[in-house]
Amino acid sequence: MEHIVTGGAGFIGSHLTDALVSSGKEVSIIDNLSTGKHLNKKARFYRKDLRESSDVRIGSGSTIYHLAANPDVKSSATDTVEHFRSDVLTTINIMELARKHDASKVIFTSSSVVYGETNIIPTPETAQLKPISNYGIFKLFCEMIIEHYSSIYGIDYEILRFANVTGGRSEHGIVYDFVRKLSSNPARLEILGNGKQSKSYIYYDDAVSALLLASRLKRNECFNVGSKDTISVNEIAKTVSKQAGASPRMVYKDKLSGRGWAGDVRKMRLSIKKAGKLGWKPSRGSKEAVRLSAADAIKHPFKI
Repeated sequence: MEHIVTGGAGFIGSHLTDALVSSGKEVSIIDNLSTGKHLNKKARFYRKDLRESSDVRIGSGSTIYHLAANPDVKSSATDTVEHFRSDVLTTINIMELARKHDASKVIFTSSSVVYGETNIIPTPETAQLKPISNYGIFKLFCEMIIEHYSSIYGIDYEILRFANVTGGRSEHGIVYDFVRKLSSNPARLEILGNGKQSKSYIYYDDAVSALLLASRLKRNECFNVGSKDTISVNEIAKTVSKQAGASPRMVYKDKLSGRGWAGDVRKMRLSIKKAGKLGWKPSRGSKEAVRLSAADAIKHPFKI
């Protein structure tokens, strides 16, 4: 059986591809190389822009891991059409690919932001879905598209709502942003919001293990993937600064609203009880995930 990874040259997708290849699976990557070029040489590679079409021939019964998307939550507030095309239109094209070639399953990486700013923390899968960002709205659209195709065409699916995923090969997110800023000026660190925003983080290997588990399930459901704790933006700033050997002056932007940007969820911790019953649990907490991610980014710096 063929395993298709959309976005397989990007952050999480490339780590998933490596894991699948290492386990002896036949793997194909579909990617336009816009947010990463981490290609596993043992995987078949199709350079395709899924915003335009999905004219790739895949084997019947294939499993599709759909990770291709624009991962920058913040930019969805201003680059709305681009995010719609990268997330929603891409998902439609992938479900058409699954339908035309009789794929057995689609596994989709959704996000905690579909819940919006809920008062139920830790947040279960049954909580109201009320996103406050364009990114969250589009992720929810994608979930609905996948569920619709499943009900009409009989395509199995699993939807994973991830907390913030961090670690090696990531080129976006708060840890990378702080490393970039400190590389430019180690004496000053600008923090978006008031620094009190508090969220869950998981290291990339825990995200991969959840995706591999999802490939073995047959439930047609959503489940949360996160850590049992949270870490504040101020704590992340201190952790990254320590890893970088810097003692910057913290400068806050938009301190009154407490949001880092339009649509920023200030507090997030997912309930992972359902994932636990399915056989998944995180191997580390938010603080350790952030520390490892900062060390990764500093040791292997990306283009700043």
